[in-house]
Amino acid sequence: MESITESEGMHYEGNCIRPPPEAYSILLQVTLGCSHNRCTFCGTFKDKPFRIKSNDIILRDILFASKYMKEQDRVFLMDGDALIIPQKRLMSILEKIKEHLPWVKRIGAYANVKSIRMKSLQELVELRENGLGMLYLGVETGDDAIRKKINKGSIAQECLEMGRRVKNAGIELTVTVLLGIGGKKKSLDHARSTGELVSAMDPDYCSALTLILIPGTPLWEEYQRGDFELPDERGLLMEMREMIAYTNLTCGLFSSNHASNYLPVRARLPEGKKEVLDLIDSALRGEIGLRPEWMRAL
Repeated sequence: MESITESEGMHYEGNCIRPPPEAYSILLQVTLGCSHNRCTFCGTFKDKPFRIKSNDIILRDILFASKYMKEQDRVFLMDGDALIIPQKRLMSILEKIKEHLPWVKRIGAYANVKSIRMKSLQELVELRENGLGMLYLGVETGDDAIRKKINKGSIAQECLEMGRRVKNAGIELTVTVLLGIGGKKKSLDHARSTGELVSAMDPDYCSALTLILIPGTPLWEEYQRGDFELPDERGLLMEMREMIAYTNLTCGLFSSNHASNYLPVRARLPEGKKEVLDLIDSALRGEIGLRPEWMRAL
């Protein structure tokens, strides 16, 4: 086993992001950037050309975690799309985690339509058997016209098929949807088509984020030209209400607890749908305060 010292720490490059549920996970950066990195609303990885980190660095981080992170029982593989790593190499990383971090109960990662498509159902099953228990898929919208405009790189049907592949492999699936991405004109169309797509995928978790325009992105430039108008607070609440109304899950959790949202909600569907719709109605009537602008963030 390679020796390490406490001063070395984990090897991170650039800004690192992870989903809110992974706040207390061991963050293992196995890739840099995002393999797609062309979505018009996203500026997260614009300064990071995509690449897979070296085996030596990944192993060194695993060994560091084995010595100093024994209280953390989950691992999250960063950056934007670790699932894109070729199967043999990704299996090796999972096996190293299992060997050196035997107390870890679950490994999670971001995924996209392309990276899931590159894995057969059997390969996903093999990854699950080696500890990969959660994938986070950015759905954003179920409206194909919006998907094309924001350069998601796939249509809703492909997104549905890949989401179902993950579920069929026995891997838990969290999908993220993006309030406001259809702009003011297509707000409710976006809400309905996204609710229908999420329903067909039937994920374990659905997390709603609110679009925050980032300077320097193509969508920001559209906004500056007057070609894109973001719904106001009330419009975003109505959009979320419509999306939830059109979302029917077998036993999934819908939440909007991300810091970008004006109103945090959390409901197990289908049984909690009426309660959460009533909560949003109360907010629309002004009976519940919203998160102030200064507290909102990516």
